[in-house]
Amino acid sequence: MNIEKDIAKVLVSEEEIKEICARLGKQISEDYKDKKLLLVSVLKGAVVFMADIMRNITCDCQIDFMAVSSYSGTKTTGVVKFKKDLDINPDGMDILLVEDILDSGVTLAYLKNLLFDRNAASIKVCAFLDKPANRRADIKADYVGKEVPDEFVVGYGLDYDEKYRNLPFVGVLDESVYSDK
Repeated sequence: MNIEKDIAKVLVSEEEIKEICARLGKQISEDYKDKKLLLVSVLKGAVVFMADIMRNITCDCQIDFMAVSSYSGTKTTGVVKFKKDLDINPDGMDILLVEDILDSGVTLAYLKNLLFDRNAASIKVCAFLDKPANRRADIKADYVGKEVPDEFVVGYGLDYDEKYRNLPFVGVLDESVYSDK
């Protein structure tokens, strides 16, 4: 099965992804050079982005993962489901939440509040993609790879029904794939 046939258009190319990761990695390295940086990937979508961005970070850092979701299919439910917690204690750490896409903002707002309650020294957000059109929570990313329009995107970790994460680019999913579901 060729999953690329379901892509209406490429929104972020492989080359542009490399440039974004290099740019963000350089900025993060400068901003966190003397801090206790903990990169926290929001699973599953952000794992590809975090792997690439951490290879572009030159300062000391640790990594961990959280699994939470507020989505069902193509829509946000507005309710955050917690599936996996951190293994590292965030107390006193400078946390950078690494997210694949900042869309409604519900999940990231929840995580920021949770981590501040756990005494994180600081919390910032690094979003590969920012889709401000659907924002429902008062949250902004401190580091943004690229702003995208209000279209359903997949690839480079982003999925629809657990498919398309392995595409090496970000594409707009053809509406016919999900419109009848």
